[in-house]
Amino acid sequence: MTLGSLVLVRRRAVGNGRLLRHELVHVEQWRRLGFVGFATRYLGAYLWWRLHAHRHVDAYRRIPLEVDAEWRARTGRDDRLGGRPSPLEDAGELGVRAGRALIASGDWDL
Repeated sequence: MTLGSLVLVRRRAVGNGRLLRHELVHVEQWRRLGFVGFATRYLGAYLWWRLHAHRHVDAYRRIPLEVDAEWRARTGRDDRLGGRPSPLEDAGELGVRAGRALIASGDWDL
């Protein structure tokens, strides 16, 4: 889960490069859109799909910000860059990129 530049993951997921790339895309989205912009787009899209009779997981998977984060995390490509490699391509550097995000881990039941 991402809140601004804070990424929270369960301890067992810390080494999951795809998940960390996905969450860092959300960090970029938060920075680009701001709190209100991100929250409005994210929750608005979720509620739209829920109101149109989609189950939670189906509504979640249709949120455009989630689709973007998942695409970029899985492919390493950024459509906004004309399909060129995303700057998030190397999962090995995720935890050490200067000031990108604070990654916290723990054993939470969220």
